[in-house]
Amino acid sequence: MRAMVLHQVGHPLIPSSIEIPVPAADQLLLRVIACGVCRTDLHIADGELAHSKLPLVPGHEIIGTVVRVGQQVQAFKIGDIVGVPWLAYTCKQCRYCKRHQENLCEHALFTGYTMNGGYAEYTVAYEQYCFPMPAIYANAAGAPLLCAGFIGYRSWNKIREDAENIGIYGFGAAAHILTQIAAFKKKNIYAFTKRGDSLSQMFALDNGAHWAGDATGHSPVKLDAAIIFAPDGGLLPIALRNLDKGGQVICGGIHMSDIPPFPYSHLWEERSIQSVANLTRDDGISLLQIAPQVPVRTTVRTYSLEEANDALNDLRTGKLYGAAVLVL
Repeated sequence: MRAMVLHQVGHPLIPSSIEIPVPAADQLLLRVIACGVCRTDLHIADGELAHSKLPLVPGHEIIGTVVRVGQQVQAFKIGDIVGVPWLAYTCKQCRYCKRHQENLCEHALFTGYTMNGGYAEYTVAYEQYCFPMPAIYANAAGAPLLCAGFIGYRSWNKIREDAENIGIYGFGAAAHILTQIAAFKKKNIYAFTKRGDSLSQMFALDNGAHWAGDATGHSPVKLDAAIIFAPDGGLLPIALRNLDKGGQVICGGIHMSDIPPFPYSHLWEERSIQSVANLTRDDGISLLQIAPQVPVRTTVRTYSLEEANDALNDLRTGKLYGAAVLVL
């Protein structure tokens, strides 16, 4: 089968012909319909996330058709269209799994990182970590929901329910999904982008943001909460400075540059900072229930499988509005 393979971090993916994988007893074999290109893929390819499997087929926002099932599979059948997320497997035995924090599992596997992912014609996935896709998202438009959507919604759920004015720093795939949900819930989103990036600001407003402006400036109102999706640690003190008393900063990325010092007065008055790690299956179930109600409409730019390096580079250089998706 055709696949795009990472052999060495810091180098382009290589078009390759590899064997079609054979599913284990509790796995599905999927023919890939589409696979989103996530910023996490970029962090892996650039070596900012260490300890990846090598050689590696990246990709963890997979929409695929079931073409073969393992002997123990019960929830899916041949012909079903499923989604495969970042969280690929958990042990169910470690202290984190036992206290319902499977996203922190000590022995977890991750799609497109420690297991081969969706930059290929076929992939395998564990049955219990796949999601049946609503018909509206059983296609390329559904791919960004499987990480950008899931992690964005997990970040959202860390915010107090009574928060009204919410800042989002970095307006990409996750932000444009979350902003639509926020507007559906009658919340005010303040979108912060790179200085002078009028196109991203217009994109934010088109997706339901109440206001859009430069990330380095002051918010027009005190924020009840802020979510940082951009991997720039320098944004955290800025977001903190824009918070009202008791406000929250949620760091939604898997990688962020170092955070510069900031005065304690910006954190005082019970402001708080929290990170978000991975996802749980409950996050995915919740997001896939609410997305069709909104309905969330993803903005995608499609690429062929062999154009995966182009997609990664467009993401690296900020040329994307919404999400990149490889379509097979």
